[in-house]
Amino acid sequence: MRDNIKGIAFDLDGTLYPNYRLNIKLIPFILKEWNLLSAFGKARKIIRKEQESTDAPPIPDFYNYQIEITAKLLSVPPAPLKEKIERLIYRGWEPLFKKVKLFKGARETLEVFKKEGYKLGLLSDFPPETKLEYLGINGIWDAVHCSERCGALKPHPLSFIKLAQAMSLPPENIIYVGNSRSYDVAGAAKAGMKTAWIRSPLFPGNGLKTPKPDFSFHNYRQLYDFMIQ
Repeated sequence: MRDNIKGIAFDLDGTLYPNYRLNIKLIPFILKEWNLLSAFGKARKIIRKEQESTDAPPIPDFYNYQIEITAKLLSVPPAPLKEKIERLIYRGWEPLFKKVKLFKGARETLEVFKKEGYKLGLLSDFPPETKLEYLGINGIWDAVHCSERCGALKPHPLSFIKLAQAMSLPPENIIYVGNSRSYDVAGAAKAGMKTAWIRSPLFPGNGLKTPKPDFSFHNYRQLYDFMIQ
């Protein structure tokens, strides 16, 4: 399998850093804005449900569509809610990444992959550019993509296909690394990519009913050994 791999693509949240390191810093916000976060999460679940079919068309104005659903769930007007979500969630969380540490060995592994000639890609459901800058890994990627911008959240294959196009590689020459079998492994497999799953010691059964990854690992040393040795 590795002989055919020319590119390695990654999810961001929970894959390059452990989610708990961000969640701990978010506790005050979660307690204060629980209703907003709950409705926002439900809206994205509704959208994923609508896009379960691989033939489901992308949503042309994803961001505003997401706001409309969230506003209905909260029974509030969309306009002020849009400003609040932008301010609190999209912009408000980003500075926290200045204090979030990557998984041990993640940065070094990315650097080795780059030196070995692999193209590196990143796909996140949320806009990743500022997060990558704060995490100190913004200059290493050949392609960075956000699924919101193409109107199809993971596990819809469209965003994975768009990432492959941005990397100038066929999907079958890419292995996608993610922490969710339900979103990352399932979506990448549908797009024709190989898949690697980083297993969480806290939630080892995440998405076990979904397709089996081609490779699973617990730490970045194992991923390094799999791809390089």
